[in-house]
Amino acid sequence: MKHLFLAALFILCTATLSAAVEVAGVPLEPTVTVNGQQLKLNGHGIRKKWFVKVYIGSLYSAKHVSSGAEALNDGGDKLIRLNFLHSKVDKEKISDALGEGLANNSPDLVGSPDVQKFLALFTADFMKGDVVDMVLSADGSVSVSHNGRALGRVPSTRLAKGVLAIYLGDKPADDSLKNGMLGN
Repeated sequence: MKHLFLAALFILCTATLSAAVEVAGVPLEPTVTVNGQQLKLNGHGIRKKWFVKVYIGSLYSAKHVSSGAEALNDGGDKLIRLNFLHSKVDKEKISDALGEGLANNSPDLVGSPDVQKFLALFTADFMKGDVVDMVLSADGSVSVSHNGRALGRVPSTRLAKGVLAIYLGDKPADDSLKNGMLGN
């Protein structure tokens, strides 16, 4: 009987640990597979503009990172996932926000061909429920998808670090979002 109880307790604990986290009614996967490697949810937060909840930003990585510097210096694969919460976000607003984040954290990239290619990938507005994935690969490339549809890939180590710095750099898009993505 004691063994049966311990087995049931183990199963319950294991099921609880592997369950998705729910944020603002949106389930976040505890793990994702990127480039054949399993990445774990490092942390998440809600990007707000004034009092409007725009999206949930999640960081997935192979190993837990607890600071922006640690994340930027880690050469492993990472995924930044944006789960949109607002009814509609114009593509120009996201493109402008990404450009501003790059200017604030990686000014040497502004206007570069790599940044122009990256920003040109965002060709549609974002609706509530949409998911945008930005894969920052260990090979230094940035791949973007919208609702599972590949939008493109830009091979640039500098751009990959710059995109990560938008969220985790010294001047992040949102301090609360940064802290959440770092698991704080």
